[in-house]
Amino acid sequence: MTKRILVIGGTRNMGYQLVMRLLEAGHQVTLLNRGMSEDDLPPHIARLRADRTNPQQMRRALLAKSFDAVVDFVMYNAREAQIVLETLAQQTDHYLFLSSGQVYLVREDIERPFKESDYAGRLIPAPKNNTYAYEEWLYGMDKRGAEDTFSAAAGFPYTALRLPMVNSERDPMRRLYGYMLRLRDGAPILAPQTPNYPLRHVYGGDVVEAILHLIETGAGKGQAMNLSQDETVSLDEFLQLLARIMGVPAPRIVRRKHSELEAAGFLPDCSPFSDRWMSELDNTLSKTQYGIRYTPLATYLEKIVAYYQDNPPPMPVAYKRRNAEIIMAEGVR
Repeated sequence: MTKRILVIGGTRNMGYQLVMRLLEAGHQVTLLNRGMSEDDLPPHIARLRADRTNPQQMRRALLAKSFDAVVDFVMYNAREAQIVLETLAQQTDHYLFLSSGQVYLVREDIERPFKESDYAGRLIPAPKNNTYAYEEWLYGMDKRGAEDTFSAAAGFPYTALRLPMVNSERDPMRRLYGYMLRLRDGAPILAPQTPNYPLRHVYGGDVVEAILHLIETGAGKGQAMNLSQDETVSLDEFLQLLARIMGVPAPRIVRRKHSELEAAGFLPDCSPFSDRWMSELDNTLSKTQYGIRYTPLATYLEKIVAYYQDNPPPMPVAYKRRNAEIIMAEGVR
């Protein structure tokens, strides 16, 4: 059955993939964004223009419109959630938004991998202001604020999708591509000694398929769920697998003190999957209760590698300091 879907933001990465998938499935798609950036989506798609942080603009854009489902890629805090309630509560049967695994990282005394039941509990105090840690803490707190606003609105048909690191072909930060360049040049890869958390990411294509499944089934209303790949691997195992897929030698990972790499300006670029604020999520609920399935890690890495080989992006700015990374990795002082 054809459904009317509103997609808010997200025209570059997973948003682009979702829109194309919705069209392929025969649904009617409308986009809402500020219209500040060009996109390569089909021109016939209906487009609404509004700054989603401006209630007046949202009301004007959505006046007398209704949708079977809304997918929000750019929902960040409680204030924006309140605007959604004021403008869309009576105009959609299902509202889905991308939350984050960082809602768990601001909790005290919970163990990885995080389950949905770990959400409630004491929160850690704010780190020192004007620091990277503070910005990441605030991101997690703001996502919690959005979730809490929706859960407090009785009967609002929201679904919060909590995501870890997303690997995808259209990742605008090109994190995986940065690792590929370093594997291809054959020199050592720098990584911090701590933290050395296991990696449990998610494939962007699986997030898109999960959203489509929830829209078409109407499942998950009033709930939050983790989306995550099945495999948990170390950074070493991940890069060894990536190297095999690329057909290059296994990497040599050289670990230095986090403070040393930070002082040199190499983090997070030299090893973005070593971030202190990277979550690890348990996906059991999404599979057993909602029937969501995940592409094997090796399979989706093959897809992403093939995409980059056929569509090589511009060299990331961070890679231009690769010689300095190599000097540190080789121990030259």
